[in-house]
Amino acid sequence: MVVHQLSRADARRLAVRAQMLDSPRPTDLLEVVRRLTLLQTDNVNSVAPSEHLVVWSRLGSAYSMDDMDDARADGTLIELQGMIRPGDDLVLYRADFAEWPGAGEISSWREGQGDWVDINDGFRLDILDLLRSDGPLTTREIPDTAVKSWKSSGWNNNRNVGMMLEMMEMRGETTVVGRRGRDRLWDLASRIYPDGPAMPSEAARRERDLRRLQSLGIARATAQGAMIEPVDVGPVGEEAVIEGVRGTWRVDPDQLGQPFHGRTALVSPLDRVIYDRKRMTDIFQFDYQLEMYKPAAKRRWGYWALPILYGDRFVGKVDATSDFKAGVFRVDAIHQDEPFDKTMAAAVHQEIEDLAAWLQLHLKLPK
Repeated sequence: MVVHQLSRADARRLAVRAQMLDSPRPTDLLEVVRRLTLLQTDNVNSVAPSEHLVVWSRLGSAYSMDDMDDARADGTLIELQGMIRPGDDLVLYRADFAEWPGAGEISSWREGQGDWVDINDGFRLDILDLLRSDGPLTTREIPDTAVKSWKSSGWNNNRNVGMMLEMMEMRGETTVVGRRGRDRLWDLASRIYPDGPAMPSEAARRERDLRRLQSLGIARATAQGAMIEPVDVGPVGEEAVIEGVRGTWRVDPDQLGQPFHGRTALVSPLDRVIYDRKRMTDIFQFDYQLEMYKPAAKRRWGYWALPILYGDRFVGKVDATSDFKAGVFRVDAIHQDEPFDKTMAAAVHQEIEDLAAWLQLHLKLPK
């Protein structure tokens, strides 16, 4: 059995290159989404919606947000459980749609979801009929005809329409087709999803694991569960150990030994290169948290601080805000994890200027 011996620098470069954050930049939106496998959507617009910011970090200012809207309109890209994916990846999810809430032994939580949908089957059919006649619609435009409310200790308690739509999405019946303001627009999946076959469940899960590893370059075989998209990859790829890091990893062997040419990039806090915070700490030794949920007085770096990638290292954060009403991209601070030399400082400032230009905002730097 092959066990690859990697330095931290090897692992970092593998991760950066796999995520298309090296040089030269890619040039095509669909190429980026296929390689990354997904773009996580998010309503926070402190700088720009995260899915667009992730693409800009790869394509640069040649990218237009309209390109994604066009790709979604024609089904080239679809949204599934808050993740924008290539439309032709549906082959990997159709079996899960048919088997929902799951095949074999499933968690009591998932079983409870299935029972709730069954009890409220008339409510589900009402939604299908309404979307068929009037869709697409936002959640607030759909009447709640549930006979049993969804009970939760969290903020989803009694949010019957939203919960039913999301469970119908996991059944392959509904899908998000866009936004009206901050509200998601729902429609029948049959209007949006392209026709195609279904890959058997186990084969599809393995293929998803393989594509995830290819997009990450290096990942744990097992890791703490994520809400929607796993951060581990199972047994695919080959085993590796990283000098100075505990445990074993899985790597995509086809990406080993390739030349690395780094560049400077500002990335979204939800970017997959750092989304797995434990992997980020292990490989990049980068101290970072998304602080939007912290009181302002307790933030070290800012509400939506953008990590700064320089070559194969994260070297700081940019605390910035897009004020679209005032037409200003305001940079409140540039936090340096290590002192920037002149070359590094110039590269970071160039990237900030490019981001402001892409957003069509006037740049305002800290004094």
